[in-house]
Amino acid sequence: MRITRRNSLALGAAALGGVPIIGGQPAQAALADEVPTGNVKPLSYKPEAGATLRVLRPAKFIDPDEVFWRSNTKRFIEQTGVDVRVDFVSWEDLRPQTAVVANTGAGPDIVVGFSSDPQVYASKIADMTELAEYLGAKYGGWYPLAETYGRKWGSKNWISIPIGGGTGPVVYRQSWLKELGYTSVPDDLEGFLVLCQKLQKAGHPCGFSLGHALGDANGFASWLLWSHNAYLVDDKGKIALDSKETIAALKYATELQKTMIPGTLSWNDVGNNKAFAAGEIGLTFNGISLYYVLKNSPDAKLQEIARDTQHQTIPKGKASKPPILATPMNAMVFSHTKFPNAAKEYIRFMMEAPQYGEWLSNCIGYWSQPLRAYSKMKFWTEDPKVAPFAAAMDTNYYDGFKGPVTAASSAVTANYIVVDMFASVVTGNATPEAAAKQAAKQAERYYKTKS
Repeated sequence: MRITRRNSLALGAAALGGVPIIGGQPAQAALADEVPTGNVKPLSYKPEAGATLRVLRPAKFIDPDEVFWRSNTKRFIEQTGVDVRVDFVSWEDLRPQTAVVANTGAGPDIVVGFSSDPQVYASKIADMTELAEYLGAKYGGWYPLAETYGRKWGSKNWISIPIGGGTGPVVYRQSWLKELGYTSVPDDLEGFLVLCQKLQKAGHPCGFSLGHALGDANGFASWLLWSHNAYLVDDKGKIALDSKETIAALKYATELQKTMIPGTLSWNDVGNNKAFAAGEIGLTFNGISLYYVLKNSPDAKLQEIARDTQHQTIPKGKASKPPILATPMNAMVFSHTKFPNAAKEYIRFMMEAPQYGEWLSNCIGYWSQPLRAYSKMKFWTEDPKVAPFAAAMDTNYYDGFKGPVTAASSAVTANYIVVDMFASVVTGNATPEAAAKQAAKQAERYYKTKS
């Protein structure tokens, strides 16, 4: 069986064939009851006469993401009469298509983009402050990462509505750690390295990508930096990569690489998934999709691996808190739309508890909520293995940390500057000192041209 993060989950007809029933009630209503809400003045936007909407958003990684998004959209159409077309675009194609929309001033009314996209297109998208403040007041406030990416950098004005974020904590085989005398993964760098060394000697090595893997490699490289208190730029936007902390991170990465399964330097985003499912590695960082594909597989061996799989928040190392990196989706309303009220009403509708609670819970932890009230939903505690994904957006770390969120920070991530820095050192092609200087120079060029 080929295991990838894009595998759809076989969740059964009851979960996917329309609105499921819980206790004789529509699940939509039952799930909404799990979400505590504040007493705020209702907000709605009256759609323009004859309004139609086109929405562009990332393609599913798991079936429920698309199934329940479409069912909620259908509900919106039935209630408002506004015709809505939703196009699900591959993750790799979404940003190029968003750039076309922004540059031509035509096309989709709403684009659900990634992370820093709203900052890149701030001058071409509508202000969302009223809606964001309403949602925050009603649903317990926004998590820090939602505020970082949803607000225009340096201001309190919202330019997008964060939809949810995905993250990749530690994924490991608990029986193999138990054999080595561990009940959990150490939170300090030295302890984590020693664990990985023991796993390798026991024939169960770890594996982390330093190839051009959009999610896994950037996530791993960012963790290496931040867990050593190193960072790309300082809080004033000055490149800070060439530092003693970065040198320490590079030296640590070299030792950690020695404990890994061969081939990780060429892994894409499915490399660790396949290796874990094949029993070739005992520990990695990954999203929840791997666990659920294993759990729902008809293959008894893969189901057994799922039972032996555990998740834990990534080690914090020298940082004051775990340096979690999440990739949020952000809904932007482009200024060229002829139907701004309809667009805002669609986003409001999708974020309200009857709709959002149903979508979120059926995504089974792949997306984490940007609004605190949704963390109270029961599904987060029904399966303890899901718990480490719940607070993905409760983090102060982001692409380009500690500096401003700009097109430059996005470009450095997209071009694997930090990933390639680590790869050059662990392969012996560069010294830590030379690699840090080279990466700093490369990053500087992007910050001079794109900031």
